[in-house]
Amino acid sequence: MIKIGEYNTLTILRETDPGLFLADDDDNEVLLPNRYVPEEFKIWDKLDVFVYLDNEERLVAVTDKPYITKGEFALLRCNAVTKHGAFLDWGMVKELFCPFKEQAFKMKKGGWYLVHCYLDDKTDRLVASSKTNRFLDNKELIVEQFDEVDLIASHPSEIGWNVIVNKTHLGLVYNDNIFTDISVGDKFKGIVKKIRPGNKLDIALGQIGYRNIEPNAQKVLEELEDNSGFLPLHDKSSPEDIKNMLQMSKKSFKKAIGSLYKQKQITIDSDGIRLV
Repeated sequence: MIKIGEYNTLTILRETDPGLFLADDDDNEVLLPNRYVPEEFKIWDKLDVFVYLDNEERLVAVTDKPYITKGEFALLRCNAVTKHGAFLDWGMVKELFCPFKEQAFKMKKGGWYLVHCYLDDKTDRLVASSKTNRFLDNKELIVEQFDEVDLIASHPSEIGWNVIVNKTHLGLVYNDNIFTDISVGDKFKGIVKKIRPGNKLDIALGQIGYRNIEPNAQKVLEELEDNSGFLPLHDKSSPEDIKNMLQMSKKSFKKAIGSLYKQKQITIDSDGIRLV
């Protein structure tokens, strides 16, 4: 099956005046216009091509590489706005259409917008939407705590930045974990720091050692975060106090805070431990 909006590896069947006809394993055919035909080729060669509908609404294969493909997110420039909607530059001859109903905010010519590309089931056209949240779902997570994830900056909030996680979920990076300027559409790596009730994802930027933290150390960190950054426990605390507060042995507690102290994530004072 030839997939619209995606890269396809197809076989050259025959050469014609308009170009090369390519086919998939099920003998579905598509035209590769002359402007995209390689200088050297042989019948039965394989070609990697992108397939979409051209200006005449015909299925066509091209060797151009678009800035966005079906199911992806990208920051695109608006080239024009008409009575029908906005037209975005995605690196192709035919511009990517974004109808008014799919615009989170009314687009303007020259503006840059984070959009999701999807296939309209009724028309088989590729369409853009800046209402990106509706393409994200946290009901069933495909990530776990401490996983390294790919992030795209979606939009800011009062407490941080909302981010798209692995092109699938919505997460949040809190302001106190942001040490550089972030703009909509920026891409970077992060770590799933914590999964809150309702599958809400707390994301930490970069590696910052979270992956290397043992479970008991992570539990201490979470308790610190939930108690304003302080716990009245230290290496001299009684095993009973540690067990009542953290449900772990004193030996495990000392190992955990030792690890956190070496990583400079906490300080150990006479009255307890504090987040740095």
